[in-house]
Amino acid sequence: MGKRTQVNKGKIIILALILLLPGFLYIAVNRFGSNEYVRLPVFGEKQLSGETKRNWGREYPDTVFHTAKEIVFNNAAGAEVIFPAADTCVSVVHLFYTRDEAFSRLMLDYVDALATRFQGNPLINFYSISVDSTETAASLTSFVRPYGDMTAKKWAVVFNPATDIFSYSREQLLIDAMVDPADSSRFLISNRLVLLDSKRRIRGFYDISQKGEVDRLEDELKLLSVEEIRNRSLKVEKK
Repeated sequence: MGKRTQVNKGKIIILALILLLPGFLYIAVNRFGSNEYVRLPVFGEKQLSGETKRNWGREYPDTVFHTAKEIVFNNAAGAEVIFPAADTCVSVVHLFYTRDEAFSRLMLDYVDALATRFQGNPLINFYSISVDSTETAASLTSFVRPYGDMTAKKWAVVFNPATDIFSYSREQLLIDAMVDPADSSRFLISNRLVLLDSKRRIRGFYDISQKGEVDRLEDELKLLSVEEIRNRSLKVEKK
């Protein structure tokens, strides 16, 4: 076999590899590959439903996650506010009461900064829930006056004297709240902000007493927004 013949065969083999390799890789990726996205954890009790779901050709056991029950509140204007947000949005929520000008005020200051920052994001809603059964529309109006137009920020400050907020907080939001044993006019409330997705599942807790937690919430709000948009796109593609 001449040298020129060997060179020509080598060129043919290289050309064949160049032509065939992309096709092979495309088939391999579609057959064995998967897209991996960073996802936030889901908090609360989980249990298998006994059913199997199928996604992109793969079967997996269906899991039932803890979800916060829907509840109706009133805002300072007397309008009804449904919490958590509608199933097209994610929610950030915390507890407070207007007779507390220290910790509760600090919590609202943090939420105001976040709500202002995400004002242009239609996916994100903020809720401040009073635990005080003696709360009134007038006391709420006075307390939130420094924060300006809360509607534009998609931020609702709400109360519901007819609801046991302590039980709701512990059982649904998985955060603590109780009357102060040393002073019945005061309340012991969680220092956590809670993040819920559009399915009312809890996706994060953020302790404002720890440095960097509000920044972490800001980052994870962006991450959850991307997840929500991607999930909607997948639903549209499957229809």
